[in-house]
Amino acid sequence: MFRLGYVALLFPNKNEGFSKKTQSKILKENGLPPKLQRFVWVASRQHGPQATLASTERTMRFRPCIDVHNGRVKQIVGSSLSADGSQAAVVNFEADKPAAYYANLYRQSDLPGGHVILLGGDRETSERAALQALAAYPQGLQVGGGITDDNAIKYLEAGASHVIVTSFVFRSGRLDEDRLLRLVRLIGKDRIVLDLSCRAILHEGKRHYYVYTDRWTQRSDMRISVETLEWLSRHCAEFLVHAVDVEGKQSGIDEELVHLLARDAPLPVTYAGGVRNLQDIERVLDIGRGHVDVTVGSALDIFGGQLPFELVVRWQRDLETGIAR
Repeated sequence: MFRLGYVALLFPNKNEGFSKKTQSKILKENGLPPKLQRFVWVASRQHGPQATLASTERTMRFRPCIDVHNGRVKQIVGSSLSADGSQAAVVNFEADKPAAYYANLYRQSDLPGGHVILLGGDRETSERAALQALAAYPQGLQVGGGITDDNAIKYLEAGASHVIVTSFVFRSGRLDEDRLLRLVRLIGKDRIVLDLSCRAILHEGKRHYYVYTDRWTQRSDMRISVETLEWLSRHCAEFLVHAVDVEGKQSGIDEELVHLLARDAPLPVTYAGGVRNLQDIERVLDIGRGHVDVTVGSALDIFGGQLPFELVVRWQRDLETGIAR
């Protein structure tokens, strides 16, 4: 790994006096591949050393997923879910293999930090499937879907690395700070991932992203911004953000949302929604400056799509090797 300290020492502020050629030479000598050299150069010129460090101190990660509905692994169009489950969701794929199969695949592929989500339906059978997945990859998966202060500890004890929370801390379209703080006191902020899945709302010609809860059917009054992300970051370890309008549709990523998350999120953040191919993953890397991780669902061949899972795994290994050179 390159020596991060050199970046801060040699580029102490926006007007450090080094030419672009000199800075590029320094970065090259410290082992950064060309793509990351560009990230460091842009960040240091625009925002100073803090942004530079944020852009280079971690490797973007592919975060695998397991979505469970009525006890079966499925890929569902997110916008087709109903709050009470009364309407049939649009299903892109239904697996003939159990959730534990996918968890074991992710473990063998060394892909930690993925998530298993209970999407509704028969809670008992879905929970059983989720618990089996957690047992197959202990500390390798986060779990979400119906998480409350009553069941969070159970999932952590069953092997979840984190619990993913959304509807429990949002009520009637507003953030319930008491519930969030209660959960923090119970399990600690380092075990909490806040799901800030959102939709874009057009207002006076500008797109603003608002958090949606209750299976992405209820709009909250929380707009994703640097202020809200900063406040929420004091009470969780990571963010998970589905772009609800493109989730499950393989229609391309929401580039504006990825840019916003890369710019404003002070914690690790995983983006999900619309990925079709490896080029879309590369776009997340480029726009996200390595700060935004990515989840791929329906596009993967293991979920009936065209993108080979093994190709994505190799891409992740190549990225890690490039960072380490």
